[in-house]
Amino acid sequence: MSWEESTKQKMLHLKLPTDPRWVNIAEMNIEDILVDHAYCEQKAASSCISLIVNFYDFKKVVDVLTPVVAEEWAHFERVMEHLNRRGYAFGKPRKDEYVIKLTEFVRKGGSREQQLTEYLLMNALIEARSCERFKLLSKHINDEELKKFYYELMISEAGHYVNFIELAREIYDKEKVNLRWKEWLDYEAEVLKNLDLRGDRMH
Repeated sequence: MSWEESTKQKMLHLKLPTDPRWVNIAEMNIEDILVDHAYCEQKAASSCISLIVNFYDFKKVVDVLTPVVAEEWAHFERVMEHLNRRGYAFGKPRKDEYVIKLTEFVRKGGSREQQLTEYLLMNALIEARSCERFKLLSKHINDEELKKFYYELMISEAGHYVNFIELAREIYDKEKVNLRWKEWLDYEAEVLKNLDLRGDRMH
């Protein structure tokens, strides 16, 4: 089964596709996109580390996310290589309105399993959206080197998405996780609908 066929069966189930204009704007702002992407990879690694540290008593979380930390940091290093080869400076971090809005949807309280599930679903959603946007870049930008790079990362992010979703379903009641996941998807679509179309941001 090809990755494309597998994707159709498992994911991404995003309710709102990215505006097609985004990839065209992004290509015209590739330096900003690469800088923002580097920070996204750094934050992804940091998020996994936080989950491992805060939920150390969930062995499966530690076992599954430890290699993800290494992969996300390797992605950060690869983005930095692309920046350096093109003579682009590593700019300051930008405010990520998308992630800020998602964080506001995290339910507080409940059992540790419920708390962990919320963060796993939020991370799954970020990975799903990243995967979708990497796919757009891999298909439509003219830079052949970056086209190949984003295809590789699309596949990797798809794997991380599955990691987070499967962990949530193992840790907490599967039916409740599936219902909550639908709520996350609906909320994320509204967030994206109300955000300005930014071609200098990965999200």
